Amino acid sequence: MPIKVLVAKPGLDGHDRGAKVVAMALRDAGMEVIYTGLRQTPSSIADAALQEDVDIIGLSILSGAHNRLCKKVLDAMKERNIENKPVFLGGIIPEEDYENLKSMGIVDIFGPGTSLELIAKRIKEIVKK
Repeated sequence: MPIKVLVAKPGLDGHDRGAKVVAMALRDAGMEVIYTGLRQTPSSIADAALQEDVDIIGLSILSGAHNRLCKKVLDAMKERNIENKPVFLGGIIPEEDYENLKSMGIVDIFGPGTSLELIAKRIKEIVKK
């Protein structure tokens, strides 16, 4: 059974090329990918993760609101009793924010230039745990 990944764009950021490229690469790596589209609310992302029964959730954030948005998505997941699903993050994330994001529950962070092969490999490792 393939790994099922939800790729989501929370907040008002209107740039989704990177999220689409990652989604296609994960599909090419044998995963089932659900892409939610632009401008999703934390609640809609958690609802989609619950309804689709995904194995892992990827958030793409380029707006600079990653700390707030990640917390809101994780809170919405907790409200739905799906806080055990791992969440990874991609986008323009300053390294000084990594520790805070990981302490709130983000399992991995992929910045610009991360190879698509590495992202797919890490997702497989995370889901296997």
